[in-house]
Amino acid sequence: MSRSKKWRLEWSFFLGENGRRQYNKLCKNCVHPCKQSFRAVVVSCPHYLSRRSQKCRN
Repeated sequence: MSRSKKWRLEWSFFLGENGRRQYNKLCKNCVHPCKQSFRAVVVSCPHYLSRRSQKCRN
């Protein structure tokens, strides 16, 4: 198996229609390495707190 084919199989969940890696909207500008795919719904992110959740806690 060639290196590029192996890479494509490993990253197939992150690849969009154009063949490039795409991340979730919330993860796109995040500096942390815990990026999630654009196909996944963000279940939990230890580094992200929305304003809505901060209001509920106070």
